[in-house]
Amino acid sequence: KPLQPAFLVQPSTGQSNIAINSNVTVVWGTEVYDINADFASNTFTAPVTGKYQLNVSMRIDNLDNATVYYQIELVTSNRSYSIIISTETLDEDAPYGMPFMLSCLADMDASDTAYVRINTHNSGTAQADIHEDSRFSGYLAC
Repeated sequence: KPLQPAFLVQPSTGQSNIAINSNVTVVWGTEVYDINADFASNTFTAPVTGKYQLNVSMRIDNLDNATVYYQIELVTSNRSYSIIISTETLDEDAPYGMPFMLSCLADMDASDTAYVRINTHNSGTAQADIHEDSRFSGYLAC
């Protein structure tokens, strides 16, 4: 159906050693599906004005316990949605990490964009890795 987009993407490989103390765009190298072809270069572009259900599920491995917190942001042209997870309470680094999940019903105009980024607020090392099990999806809800 024209102008009724839906997409699901995932990394084609892990994104290793995420830079610390800076915004890093998540690389989505594999399109599981992209109905209406609105996803390219790690970014979804809304074909029409409407409310879009956007979902992010990320597995981040090798969490550094020297990190103050990890912030996952779903950035749209109108506003950003984010979650923050503190890892300061870890006794040691977490090799298998934890899931980060974020969903929103975003107000988007035609040609608005949405992408995912991570910021690792860290006084330690750039060792966190985004695993291939991560996903970014969305569809036009209304």
